[in-house]
Formats: sequence, structure tokens, C-alpha cells
Amino acid sequence: MTNTSKIVLGVLGAAAAGVAIGLLIAPEKGKDLRTKIADNAKNWADELGSWMNDKKSEASSAAKKMSVKAEEVAHSMS
Repeated sequence: MTNTSKIVLGVLGAAAAGVAIGLLIAPEKGKDLRTKIADNAKNWADELGSWMNDKKSEASSAAKKMSVKAEEVAHSMS
């Protein structure tokens, strides 16, 4: 895992913890609070999944570029 990935995951985790703490100390009914927490958790999970898919696509694209370059180098050496 790269440093950038670690930083992004750390920021997302800290933000999620902040939201959860904010919701827990808010004066609301338990059912409403649980609904808000569940909704926020789903939103965060969706955003994290989207971010991870983007990074997966970027990594796949980089791997394809490296493969093409490797083939070019191999052909030029033959």
C-alpha cells in the first residue's frame, strides 16, 4: 500500500469516526440515530468502494501500459 493510499484511508477513517461521534452525542431518539448512522455508513462505504474501483482501474491501466512498453523493448532487442 502506498503512502498516498494510507493517507486517504486515514483521512476517511478519521472523518467517519468524527461523524459517528457527532451523531452519538446529538440529542435524538435512538431509532432516528441508528437510521442516520446506517445511512452515513452506507454513504461512506459507497464512496470508499468508488475510490477503490478508480484506483483499481488506474492500476490496471498502468499495468497495460507497462506490458506494451515491455513488448516494444523486447521487439526492439530482437
